[in-house]
Amino acid sequence: AILVVLLIAFLLLPYSRKVLRDDDLKKKRFMQQKLIIEQSHREIKDSINYAKRIQSAILPPSKIVKKYLENSFVLYKPKDVVAGDFYWLESLKDPKTSKELILVASCDCTGHGVPGAMVSVICNNALNRSVREYKLSNSGEILDKTRQIVIEEFEKSDDDVQDGMDISLAVIDFNVENNKVNLSWSGANNPLWIIKKGDSEITEIKPDKQPIGKYDKINKFTTHEFELEKGDLIYLLTDGFQDQFGGETAEDKLNGGKKFKPARFKELLLSIRNEPMETQKQLIQNAFEDWKGNLDQVDDVCILGIRL
Repeated sequence: AILVVLLIAFLLLPYSRKVLRDDDLKKKRFMQQKLIIEQSHREIKDSINYAKRIQSAILPPSKIVKKYLENSFVLYKPKDVVAGDFYWLESLKDPKTSKELILVASCDCTGHGVPGAMVSVICNNALNRSVREYKLSNSGEILDKTRQIVIEEFEKSDDDVQDGMDISLAVIDFNVENNKVNLSWSGANNPLWIIKKGDSEITEIKPDKQPIGKYDKINKFTTHEFELEKGDLIYLLTDGFQDQFGGETAEDKLNGGKKFKPARFKELLLSIRNEPMETQKQLIQNAFEDWKGNLDQVDDVCILGIRL
């Protein structure tokens, strides 16, 4: 019996050595592939983080926002490291009156992540050119020119690029006597919400139903003009908050959640309208996180709240 075992072991020895060699080779190949994947992951992550730095450079710093809009907040929550949403602020002299105007917008470009961020850089540049190069101060004319520039940029490509931007753009003149503020506003698919002092409801100004970009039926953007009082509230927002899935109960979230929706968001804003703007920001952020729970964020979020 011992001789049989030794004979079998002798016969199996070359095969065992081959198996060991094959295992070693597989381990080496696995480690090589693992290193390649890790290196690629690091390079992609570094590239995205660098893209974030570039995108952050086009966003107005908090101190600039507070300089021109002292009683305001910006809630900016990208879905990914970089975003298709961005906010924009510019100041200029009214060519007719020489008064200083504050231009501010909440913008939502096609997609999110890296593709959305690339579109946002083009759209941000188009807004800057409309104001700085073409000296426009009328909100509707700014959107018309911005659309023209964006379309011209995308037409340089051999591909049929359908990307673009939704936007809510306000032009604010604080230099009005008798405690009044002149406001002009235009929107591409994104609305303006106003809460006047003493009101218990939100006035919604509807946008034009067309994007900043290619569209089958292009019309000039409408300029809405208002005389508001100092202390009135305005909100410029994209649709990311209202479209977030979640719920008030664990069961809601367990079943995939439901959308927050504009009506619920309006109720939230009305309930906190008397709070300081930074407190409003924190309460809105808390409501978003409570609603979302452990579910994934579905889109970028960009909300600007301003007490005039």
